[in-house]
Amino acid sequence: MLISRKRPERPKAGVRPFALTALRHPAVSKLLADHRALLGDLLDGLGSPLHAVLPEVFEENVGELRRVFAETGVTADILFAKKANKADCFVTSAAALGVGVDVASAPELVKALAGGVPGRRIGISGPEKDDALHALAVRHDCLVAVDSISELRRLARAARLAGRRAAVLLRSRTAGQTGSRFGLSGDERRAAVGLCGELADHLVLRGFSFHLNGYSPAERATAANEMIEHCLDARRHGSPSADLVNIGGGLPVRYVEPRLWNEFLAQNEPAHYHAAKDFKDFYPYGGRSAAQAARAIMAHPLGGGESLSAKANRHGIRFVVEPGRALLDQAGFTMYRVQQVDDRRESDGYAIVTVAGSSFSLSEQWFGSDYLPDPLLISAESGADEPFPACVAGSTCLESDMVTWRKIGFPRPVHRGDHLVYLNTAGYQMDSNESPFHDAPLPSKVVLRFGGDLGADGAPPRWRLDGIH
Repeated sequence: MLISRKRPERPKAGVRPFALTALRHPAVSKLLADHRALLGDLLDGLGSPLHAVLPEVFEENVGELRRVFAETGVTADILFAKKANKADCFVTSAAALGVGVDVASAPELVKALAGGVPGRRIGISGPEKDDALHALAVRHDCLVAVDSISELRRLARAARLAGRRAAVLLRSRTAGQTGSRFGLSGDERRAAVGLCGELADHLVLRGFSFHLNGYSPAERATAANEMIEHCLDARRHGSPSADLVNIGGGLPVRYVEPRLWNEFLAQNEPAHYHAAKDFKDFYPYGGRSAAQAARAIMAHPLGGGESLSAKANRHGIRFVVEPGRALLDQAGFTMYRVQQVDDRRESDGYAIVTVAGSSFSLSEQWFGSDYLPDPLLISAESGADEPFPACVAGSTCLESDMVTWRKIGFPRPVHRGDHLVYLNTAGYQMDSNESPFHDAPLPSKVVLRFGGDLGADGAPPRWRLDGIH
């Protein structure tokens, strides 16, 4: 968590909120324009906050990413990173499309299998996995990423007890991350390759993976190149099946137009936030798109000018990619009902809008940051347009329970009973940090499907609760 040591200053009255208008998928725009009454009824009936999830948009994103990899000339197996959203509908869509799933716990693995994803398309990540997860993974022929020699020995034991061979990726630290808590050092990696040869009756080395923070295509391509070299070295030392390089996730999502984002960064200051909150780091909301990043990774020039994709093809290397947020781009939004408005414009220059729910359902604060795209105001009553600066608070007893610290420039006054819609929250935002605090039930997820061409024909969406078929 990033903590500011600067003493808060009194917020400046009259600071003009900066607009960060969220991008919208056409299907989302259609829902908000033509089916607002349905959304209001769902929020009233199922409670606030309410998460709406759109598996058809997820499916569209899968198709787009597949096209990108095909155009760059590489073979890449897509595994949806399950941790990015708990909704069952996305796993069901992955299974229907022949997409795999990346999991890091036994419950996630069980949900992936129950959703129809075969074990051979499931990757198991996470450090030092327990024996129960190893046993389940081995029995279903999952691909297991291993972080240590001790875990590799435990996985071999699970395979021996099951009478099977476990498919293994060795997660390795890159040259630039010697201090990471994830992955094998160089000496450990070489020892692990040797151990896979010694325990060949129980282990089959399929390749290498790495853990990398951030969204730099160059850094990810450089790390992938190191893993290709590890595959080639493993082949020379008796592991001919080492042909996979898992590049992880790290494909960014564009939430707002780059121009708006750059203007925001140039003007951002603590006075734009409730209590002069001073954030030091934000997600790159107006950066590259996932497709642009994937192309840049594969086209990145290595030594001699050869691209990463060309080198992989020359050596018969297949890639594994684990996007979470990128596959969930525009595939969901979150609605809150306004519970109260504390109008402090005379004294502080802005109001505090309190919603039914909490910031636990908008998880950017888990990362010590704020979710910046502007929420949409859906008013219960009509009124004249006038700027209404306001931050958004949760209804718990925590001073820090701010759904949006930033002062939003609402186009008109906000009233009790109005609805706020936070767009593009499916990726990590809507459920990563949810908690039944104050004994409140976890928010519902409603699955919305148009069918056909995502509502372009005017047909109303069908809805159901996630997990209920």
